[in-house]
Amino acid sequence: MKIQFIYPAFERHAQSHPELLDAVPCDEYLGGPSLAIANLAAVTPAGYEMAYCDDRVTPFSLDLDADIYALSFFTPAATRALEIGDMIRGAGKKVVAGGIFPSALPDVAQQHFDSIVIGEGEGVWQRLLEDAAAGRLAPRYQQQEPFDLATLPPPRIDLYIGAENDRFHPDDYPLQTSRGCPLRCDACVVPCVMGKKLRLVPQETILRAVQDLASHGKRAAVTEDTSFFFFSGARRHFREFLKALRDDPRPRGEKVSYIGITMPMILALDPTILADISEAGINRFYLVCGFDPITRKAFGSGDQESLDKAVEAIQRCKDNDIEPYTSLLVGNDTDDEGVFDRILSFTEKADVPKTEFAIFTPYPGTPAWEQMQAEGRIIDRTWKHYNDANVVFRPKQMSPERLLQGYLDLWRDFYKSKTFLASLEHGDRTIQF
Repeated sequence: MKIQFIYPAFERHAQSHPELLDAVPCDEYLGGPSLAIANLAAVTPAGYEMAYCDDRVTPFSLDLDADIYALSFFTPAATRALEIGDMIRGAGKKVVAGGIFPSALPDVAQQHFDSIVIGEGEGVWQRLLEDAAAGRLAPRYQQQEPFDLATLPPPRIDLYIGAENDRFHPDDYPLQTSRGCPLRCDACVVPCVMGKKLRLVPQETILRAVQDLASHGKRAAVTEDTSFFFFSGARRHFREFLKALRDDPRPRGEKVSYIGITMPMILALDPTILADISEAGINRFYLVCGFDPITRKAFGSGDQESLDKAVEAIQRCKDNDIEPYTSLLVGNDTDDEGVFDRILSFTEKADVPKTEFAIFTPYPGTPAWEQMQAEGRIIDRTWKHYNDANVVFRPKQMSPERLLQGYLDLWRDFYKSKTFLASLEHGDRTIQF
């Protein structure tokens, strides 16, 4: 039985707004796919033939014949994913789907696939394959208990790397050190998909994943595991990971490309953890702003105490030789039209070297989606527009048109004095846009 995995394409900022390519003197960072398909491939029983198509690299076509097709996708890729699902079903073939979007909006996804997986897929994947082979594929699969991460093998990253070409060859791929989160941040979908209990991936699995990436000349990006900074057991787990990286004989900086983090986390961290991060060879934070109380107050209302804390967070990174690559968000309910000037002023005061800008987006499955749905503020359900580069809701303190224009102006105004970035090495001039 042959399984054809498909990772659907989605629009990035510069694809939604090509004019940004002229305004930003940087190379575009093209990240690897999520780990979902690689994790499913790792738990697929022996005897199945597997193939992988990255639709961003080579657009999917039905020339890729298989017994069953499997997609995993998040909201920005849903427009293309639903189109692919209809294409496969129209050809009389079986197609299943999982990931963030099908988990958050199963009734929408169900219309385009023979079966969908809600939540984590590893625990139901073998049963789904057996049912498909027997011709009794169920409409939905969902594991009732969280998947036991102690049984999770390292992801099959080799599938992804085999799909690279001269145009698309990411420097790093995601690394997962935990799943789930008990917090309820208004813009986060993790509790909806991965559960509300924080679970830790075993150290051996994490380190094997890092070694697998290194064997292909790739680094690991720790993108979605910031909850470990809040809980003592998770902090110990993370420090063990840092120690293993520090003791690894391979050169510094060749193992982990960056860690996702927020300003409150930076300010709350024990200084020794920041030192451990730097000593482990990790020299960049992906610093997400606009979701936490410090940056919402600093940029939304100009609160001076919060602004001072934001500047302090940037300085703490620099003091530990960690680059604070920031992602600055606009469009919160607390943001008035002064938010754009306040953000630019902050970047000057904190001497932010590089940044990206994003528009607040109420993703399905998040508390913000539920709230804005109830308030009738969702104005666009074209899923490819849910990519942080379009206004899909009605803001509280400005028009949708003003929010979009302010977002585009931020890109232009920040980078108009930074033409020197174009002369730097690729790694130093690369951003996500």
